[in-house]
Amino acid sequence: MSQTVEVKVPDIGDFKDVPIIELHVAEGDRIKVDSPLITLETAKAAMEVPSPFAGIVKSVAVKVGNAVSEGSLILMLEAEADAKPQAEPPAEAKPQAASAAPVAEPPKQAAAKIEAPKAVETEVRSFFGTHASPSVRRFARELGADLARVRGSGPKGRILKEDVQSFIKAALSSGVSAPAAPQIPAVDFSKFGPVEEKPLSRIQKLSGANLSRNWAAIPHVTQHDEIDITELEAFRKSMLEEAQKQGVRLTLPAFLMKACAVALKQFPTFNASLSGDTLILKQYCHIGMAVDTPDGLVVPVVRDADTKSVFQLASELGQLSARAREGKLSFADMQGGCFSISSLGGIGGSYFTPIINAPEVAILGVSKAVMKPVFKDGNFVPRLMLPLSLSYDHRVIDGAMGAKFIVHLGTLLSDIRRLAL
Repeated sequence: MSQTVEVKVPDIGDFKDVPIIELHVAEGDRIKVDSPLITLETAKAAMEVPSPFAGIVKSVAVKVGNAVSEGSLILMLEAEADAKPQAEPPAEAKPQAASAAPVAEPPKQAAAKIEAPKAVETEVRSFFGTHASPSVRRFARELGADLARVRGSGPKGRILKEDVQSFIKAALSSGVSAPAAPQIPAVDFSKFGPVEEKPLSRIQKLSGANLSRNWAAIPHVTQHDEIDITELEAFRKSMLEEAQKQGVRLTLPAFLMKACAVALKQFPTFNASLSGDTLILKQYCHIGMAVDTPDGLVVPVVRDADTKSVFQLASELGQLSARAREGKLSFADMQGGCFSISSLGGIGGSYFTPIINAPEVAILGVSKAVMKPVFKDGNFVPRLMLPLSLSYDHRVIDGAMGAKFIVHLGTLLSDIRRLAL
């Protein structure tokens, strides 16, 4: 037997009115559990929404270009009576620190035939590192509460509605309010000459808001240094043929990621996040690598970078970069990072000030390596020098610790044999 059920957009976190960029089903299609229904452009990524049931599509309620939110109807499905909905979403649509089970809502008369999927408790961590449900985060936004400063009293530190209310009461009692940022006055540029208006991409809008917040909220300090990578580059070139046989494009960023993973073990404060007055030291090592795409900058994350070889890191970086440029990164691909690397080596320049990707506390900027004369053993010799720019959160890391980290990183890159120690 079969019953007709409604399939709706599941919990997709904080996002509302998200555009549909692909529709994967049509009326009359037979689909399986986990078959993709639609693709949403959200959180700087394309995220597929899978079907919680198997059955035949009776009607489709959306089309490409429609904006949907949690609970929006996607389609009516003649679901198979013995089809069991998935307990949790597939890896591609599930963030590292979140779960969002697609929930179908069958009519009451079908309840005896088809058991509705049980709601799975979500644990969504925003860029602030918060642990709260979408409804609580929505409540906090309405009140203007910074969840990063709210202490949760629920299970595993989960932030409850009562916690937000208590935080707001305490803030009002203190009488302290943050000064509003001054607005840049509007200018009619057309009176000075011809102009062309071009709307920002969705990625630019999202990343722009995050960068503005991070720059304003975090006291940045940037430490610069030059690292001798002459031997590293010679070794990299000597391994190109072997890497090619394994289908790997061996680039400098893979070595940088490996060195950073080793350095984070030595300096665990850099592998941390600040939550109120508490420093959260992470026992895992996920490193993000900024990738330039036609629509803007995205930062996919390589997980457990400390456990992988340089070849493995190069292979994974290549795959993530390709998906990023094709706009096929999932929401999970960009979550859970501990430390980020932003490399401009392929473009040029000497130094810059990278903005920290909160809730991380540090980011490494890499510029283009240049051959320079270096005084060594009584003579000037040509050496390949790599400019590095390390930005860190001064609330967590002081200048001495920042200098020690970048010096240690330079030691690892100057003599890559140390990576094996």
